[in-house]
Amino acid sequence: METTHRLAARVICLDAAHRVLLLRRRDPFDGTCLWEPPGGGIEPGETPLMAARRELAEETGLDPAAVLDRSVPVEREVRWSGRRYVGTEHFFVARFADEQPPLERTGLLPDEQVSLDTHAWVAWSELGSLSDPVEPPQSPALLSALVPDGPWCDVPDRLP
Repeated sequence: METTHRLAARVICLDAAHRVLLLRRRDPFDGTCLWEPPGGGIEPGETPLMAARRELAEETGLDPAAVLDRSVPVEREVRWSGRRYVGTEHFFVARFADEQPPLERTGLLPDEQVSLDTHAWVAWSELGSLSDPVEPPQSPALLSALVPDGPWCDVPDRLP
């Protein structure tokens, strides 16, 4: 399996009820599915924050100005489309005043449209109950690190 090194940025979106936005993606290579926050690769000349805001706007149509500038870097390994991606992903948080704001995908390429299956606003306590894997597995610890005043504040910090 080919290994690709990649820097990326992801945005953990929280609505007014502290639900987390997850996108369900179907791997076009093998059909497996996973749930993860909006985000993607950092383009040349972009900072992680710029990439997070761009990816959020493209994948969801949500206001990129809601992305706060503090991030938590996480070393990740993901298998997707017949490749193994490794590298640092910078996780940011965006907070929205409404409950479950609607999504409007605005800038996805055709192959991205095919792999992005659906989305869900999920209560943080239900992250482990979804039918497909949630990436990254340490999402509750990321929530705790990015939003220490949230209802998950008693989750132990298990970031690598």
